[in-house]
Amino acid sequence: MDDRSLIEGRKLKKRKKRRKILLIVIILLLLVVLGIFYLLLPKEEEAISAPITREARVTSNTYTQVIDISGYVEPYDTQETKFRSTGAVTGVFVEEGDKVKKGDLLASIDNTQQLASLQDIRDQIEEAELSGSERELALLRLRETSAENSLDYTNLYAAFDGEVASVDVSEEDYFEAGDSVITIVDRSRLKATVEIDEIDMQYVKLGQEVNLVFESRPDIVVTGVVSYIPMLGRYTTQGIGVADVEILIEDPPEGIMPGFTFEGTLEAEEEVSMLLIPQNAITRGRGGSQTVNVKRDDGSIETVSVRTEYLGEGLSELLAGNLKEGDVLVYETRSQLGGFSF
Repeated sequence: MDDRSLIEGRKLKKRKKRRKILLIVIILLLLVVLGIFYLLLPKEEEAISAPITREARVTSNTYTQVIDISGYVEPYDTQETKFRSTGAVTGVFVEEGDKVKKGDLLASIDNTQQLASLQDIRDQIEEAELSGSERELALLRLRETSAENSLDYTNLYAAFDGEVASVDVSEEDYFEAGDSVITIVDRSRLKATVEIDEIDMQYVKLGQEVNLVFESRPDIVVTGVVSYIPMLGRYTTQGIGVADVEILIEDPPEGIMPGFTFEGTLEAEEEVSMLLIPQNAITRGRGGSQTVNVKRDDGSIETVSVRTEYLGEGLSELLAGNLKEGDVLVYETRSQLGGFSF
């Protein structure tokens, strides 16, 4: 290799070395710039918050309050007949499925002792009417009434028009006073007791219609009415106040029997109005307190205590507080510039 070629090779190596050094310097400068930019950026927890004052009005919404209910139906009336005397059964006059009228005789027990006692008292009354005193006669009249009642206690009677649901007695059986013997039910009407939350009770009225759907008859909607509202509510194990409201179904359709379950709805007779406020306008304090800032006509800002219930989609219902539809609420939101969220 001649001297000229050697010199050109050395120059080429120097140029490559300079380019390499220049590239390293450029990369270092870029890293420095990026590092400075990163250091200048606020961290997420140090993001710059820019408050924005917003205004919103209290609005109203009108709707029909619908209360969901469920339960099962029972006979309108049930009588579990019980002997009020002790003795052997001498007669059973009905069978399961029989229809009975109020006052019909259902069964009897041996009344020999009661008849004898009554006859003895009546004989004494006859003698007292001839020679006894008024005081003695009055006492015998009381004993006669007691004996007549004891005789009547040996018989069982239907207390209302209905059907015989069960017969648990046969002739010559021996029963103690107080034993259940025959059950009578009135299925011409059905009733149900449903649990209504204390919040919804304001929408429940006597005579109000309810719509019920039974699993046994899903093809029809059965109409009932609110027939009884108790004077006292009760407190559930979940800490909720409820009232046991009774529903009456007149002339129930075929296929619906006592014990069958239903689901249904009870609609308020009048439309219900609610006041709505933005959830963001509510400031929460200690102990669950809630306040909003109201802009008055003169431009002044007044803090008002409220009680609300969140409904979703950024709206809350006003349950208590001195606000009306159209009131202007003032509140602040913050946009995170560092976090690129506004």
